[in-house]
Amino acid sequence: MRPVVDRSQGEAPIDLESCDRHWPAQFAEEQARLQPALAPWLTGTIEHIGSTAVPGLVANPVIDPMAPVTSLEASRPAIKAVERLGYVYYPYQADRMHWFCKPSAAYRTHHLHLVPKDGARWRERIAFRDALRRDPALASEYATLKYRLAAAHRFEREAYTEGKAPFIGRVLNSCGARSADA
Repeated sequence: MRPVVDRSQGEAPIDLESCDRHWPAQFAEEQARLQPALAPWLTGTIEHIGSTAVPGLVANPVIDPMAPVTSLEASRPAIKAVERLGYVYYPYQADRMHWFCKPSAAYRTHHLHLVPKDGARWRERIAFRDALRRDPALASEYATLKYRLAAAHRFEREAYTEGKAPFIGRVLNSCGARSADA
């Protein structure tokens, strides 16, 4: 169960939870809602990324669907379609993706990423997820890092995310998925 959060103080803290066997089903439910709304812009299957997509991994319990699109420009009308499903558009890294959170920026249960399928971000996020799924020792190392960063940056999402970057880069380099533009 998620702790009660005082949302008057801004964003919810980073609170890691043990793997929840319901996360895959929560993703599948969201995928089923998103698929018809995004159909005009999709170029493939909506994927489950992030730590909730890795069996056994601790996670800040936010479900991350990543939807493949041809381009950001061509998928711009999808922003309104997704907002009708309760997502809030947030121009985070707007040159790389259309990013949304749900139900709000202060309290998040979902992060939706509309990403060009032929881009580095798509390839790298899938490669990183798959590397963690294949290698329990690697996933355990990542969990240790996540606990350390969550303790140090509980109320600083950006610092928490940036702290994971060297590890993610090392994993992507080791599996040959790191691109020059990343």
